[in-house]
Amino acid sequence: MEKMEHIVLDEQHGERIDKVIAGLDADWSRTQVQQWIKDGHVLVNERPVKTNYKCSLDDQIEISIPDPEELDVIPEQMDLDIYFEDKDVLVVNKPRGMVVHPAPGHMTGTLVNGLMAHCNDLSGINGVLRPGIVHRIDKDTSGLLMVAKNDMAHESLVNQLVEKTVTRKYKAIVHGIIPHDYGTIDAPLGRDSKDRQSMAVVDQGKHAVTHFQVLERFSQYTFVECVLETGRTHQIRVHMKYIGYPLAGDPKYGPKKTLAINGQALHADVLGFIHPRTKEYLEFEAPLPEDMEHLLRLLRKK
Repeated sequence: MEKMEHIVLDEQHGERIDKVIAGLDADWSRTQVQQWIKDGHVLVNERPVKTNYKCSLDDQIEISIPDPEELDVIPEQMDLDIYFEDKDVLVVNKPRGMVVHPAPGHMTGTLVNGLMAHCNDLSGINGVLRPGIVHRIDKDTSGLLMVAKNDMAHESLVNQLVEKTVTRKYKAIVHGIIPHDYGTIDAPLGRDSKDRQSMAVVDQGKHAVTHFQVLERFSQYTFVECVLETGRTHQIRVHMKYIGYPLAGDPKYGPKKTLAINGQALHADVLGFIHPRTKEYLEFEAPLPEDMEHLLRLLRKK
């Protein structure tokens, strides 16, 4: 059981304890935190509290993060689009609409279910529900993912992500006409205080940087390449919305009137990293999926 400590800041004074804790990590939901509090995993000034406890400045919060629930992942035969595989690493092109890993209440049909059927030698660092998963892309984003097949490879790939040496490029169609050819968005990301299921640019968020380049302009849309310097949850989607050019088709961050695509028009097309064992730099490119190609053809005709 991992432990984490936090001292209440001035801007958190008067906030509910569950809201303060949920804001500390983008992967923690408020419901999950409330259960931790009820189970006695949260202490304030060395004493248990209720979920509606109002924090005071300099309160010392200690969180004992429970180990993930051990659930069986059922292998499922799938037609995976694998770009590279050896005894250490696998690179797969995930289709739009597929969830990367199981979660309680959503245990089948994920990429991990397919990987478990394809090979049984995935790293165990992330536990039962996320074997081999080093990084994620959203359900309705397509594109390349690297998967670790042992713990040595997992640690190497994670370190490369931390050191920002992994190449990750995305293609996206956004609303509006971006006037300049290049840009960098440097804005911290965290949970949206008004909607805990969404991310937003917030002062106390985690450092996040996205570089973009305009590839093609249309009458009401722009086709761009985005390069991730950091890899925060929903980073490209939130950053492009923040500068006024939300992704086409994005059900969470984009306008309702948009292009006909099932999910955001975002594709992780280039992935490059240093192989954990051979130390050779490998780079892969996956072409745009047909739904995005179709949209581009329509936009070029207008």
